[in-house]
Amino acid sequence: MTRIAYYRVSTGGQSIEAQRQALGGGFDREFTDEGVSGATMAADRPGFAKLMNYLREGDTVFVAALDRLGRDALDVQATVRRLLDMDVTLDVKGLGAIGRGVGELIVAVLAQIADMERARIKERCDAGRDAARASLAATGQTHRGKASLGRPKSADASEVAAWRKANAASITQTMVRFGISRATVARYCAA
Repeated sequence: MTRIAYYRVSTGGQSIEAQRQALGGGFDREFTDEGVSGATMAADRPGFAKLMNYLREGDTVFVAALDRLGRDALDVQATVRRLLDMDVTLDVKGLGAIGRGVGELIVAVLAQIADMERARIKERCDAGRDAARASLAATGQTHRGKASLGRPKSADASEVAAWRKANAASITQTMVRFGISRATVARYCAA
């Protein structure tokens, strides 16, 4: 019987350390998915796929919260059933071991809440983008005062391309001159 932890964070800027501390350690193995959205099906996450291949009957998988398994209600429920069918125990911080019957019912309710939260996040993001587009069209700036949607440009593309051509500069020299990445230089100078 192996004690296994699974951690997932949605963005590269987030850390699994809070989940690790919440679970307290003492695990035989740990599997992680960092920078992977909860909207991504569990089977499509590299860390979770490795976990599933590693599991054996009698193992226990620990997660800090049910939404670490995912934010799609049907996927979370299917994942929990898959674990139970393998005779693997799922232990969720604050809920304890999930079993058949009542445990599956609790998972269904909590997974549906996580799914609803994902939908609300998407609605808020869509509303923010719509407001930014409308403001940009009306005033030339987004509702937050930016000149465009998305990330600000690292440099002026035409200036980078012109300088590189005029100086017969390499990509590396151009990177250093403008403080931009190799990919940005290549993109700006592709034409």
